[in-house]
Amino acid sequence: MPHQAPKLPDPAPQPKAAARPKKKGRSKLVLLAVGVVVVAAGAYGAGLLMNHTDVPKGTTVLGVDIGGGTRDEAVKKLDDAFGGRVNKPLKLAVGGKTVSVEPDNAGLQFDFAATVSGAAQSDYNPVSVIGSLFGQKREVEPVMPVDEEKLQAALQQAGGGSGSGSVVEGGVEFRAGKAVAVYGKEGKAIDAAGSTRAVEQAYRTLVETDSATAVAVPTATRQPTVSKAEVDREMKEFAEPAMSANVTVRTDAAHSIEMSPQKSLWKFLRVAATPDGKLTDKPDLDALKQLYGQTFDGVLITRGNGKKTAVTPQDVYVALRQALTSGTNRVAVIDTNPS
Repeated sequence: MPHQAPKLPDPAPQPKAAARPKKKGRSKLVLLAVGVVVVAAGAYGAGLLMNHTDVPKGTTVLGVDIGGGTRDEAVKKLDDAFGGRVNKPLKLAVGGKTVSVEPDNAGLQFDFAATVSGAAQSDYNPVSVIGSLFGQKREVEPVMPVDEEKLQAALQQAGGGSGSGSVVEGGVEFRAGKAVAVYGKEGKAIDAAGSTRAVEQAYRTLVETDSATAVAVPTATRQPTVSKAEVDREMKEFAEPAMSANVTVRTDAAHSIEMSPQKSLWKFLRVAATPDGKLTDKPDLDALKQLYGQTFDGVLITRGNGKKTAVTPQDVYVALRQALTSGTNRVAVIDTNPS
């Protein structure tokens, strides 16, 4: 019989691996994240759609809502809110006194159109776009350009006036029967260079709050512009001769009026300082007109263009001036037919 190897027992069956439980929590987180992204994208799209205007919704300038419409509408909203304030005089406190500065003369302004142009730039920031759906505001700075040269000139003028600070400017005063020299004295006045920033901020506050409270500005010691020598010169060359005797101004024998230093001349004669510190006569033409009244009614002057027009206060003073500075000929004749 052939030899047969003994039969080995079958290997024991391996135990099946236990089934791994599904991670349901992780799946929910993924679904939640996807949902958030979808909702955010939808909200972003809705925000962009709602802000499909020239000026995005919720845009404000100094607390005034100008958004959600066209540029012209936004400009009108600014004009309605601030138009009555932008040219109000700005009050400055100088050495215990108050002076006024006109914004237009000082180079201060609120540019509505430029402000709206800046506000009309689209904001694609998701936070801003989605926030607009929930009433979130977008504050835009007002455009308030400043002409530094005009501002400096206005402050220097305000600081040198008789009502500002304690500076006494040189000049001449006309009183009944005489001219009086006024010599300048140094004193406190507006520090124009050091006041620029304070004035710009004060103007913004005035526009924003409509407040008329005087704003304190820095001061500095300032010398008078007109020297003693210039006052003496003006007194000798103009003021004293002008007030030395009566003056007659006429066109003809039928139209004539006499003026005296005691009753008439001092009421309209004035002297003013120029920017370079010189003095020059600058009459009060309204006062002069009241003094001669109807004296020259009906008199016509042939002008350079051939037209004939009535006598003006300027015509009267031009004729008067030559007589005022003369010590001998005190009769002024208005030429009605100059050639």
